[in-house]
Amino acid sequence: MTTRENIIDKADQFIRNKGYNAFSFKDISNDIGIKTASIHYHFPTKSDLGVATIKEHIARCETLKEKVAHESPLTKLQAFLEVHAQIKRENKVCIVGSLATDLNTLDDAIKTELQEFAKIVINWITEILIEGKELNIFDFDMLPRTKALMIITNMVAIVQLSRVTGDDDFELVRETILTELRSKK
Repeated sequence: MTTRENIIDKADQFIRNKGYNAFSFKDISNDIGIKTASIHYHFPTKSDLGVATIKEHIARCETLKEKVAHESPLTKLQAFLEVHAQIKRENKVCIVGSLATDLNTLDDAIKTELQEFAKIVINWITEILIEGKELNIFDFDMLPRTKALMIITNMVAIVQLSRVTGDDDFELVRETILTELRSKK
């Protein structure tokens, strides 16, 4: 892993564990054993680092989308749900959920990148649902985008809530999403 990648990875950990406003370049330098000047070399401002961190999540999402592009809608949706299961296993929270709590204090560059990431995910899940409905794999009565929002918000919320209520609730929500979508035809 390059120094730049290491810095982004550490920023991601801090954002998802403590929140964007709760860490500094000094925290990163202490944690990975480099000078803050090295961080500033790669990221002149904390905002630049925040944007780069979100871009890393966008890249991971695009990689996942490409990996499952030729799979069934059910497999694609399960891949999305598995991302949240992995977040849960790592005792983290979704980057969008974490940054959304700090939204009023974030600068416009981070807000813009965060909105772009959310749009990518929403559009992807919407496309999966449309494809699944057209193939009679999924059955739902609301607009596909609305259903996508409900699935995404359920997963973001249950990752956090199940930290308090237990792992069984996470699995229950994940399985219910799939059960409710399956075509009754």
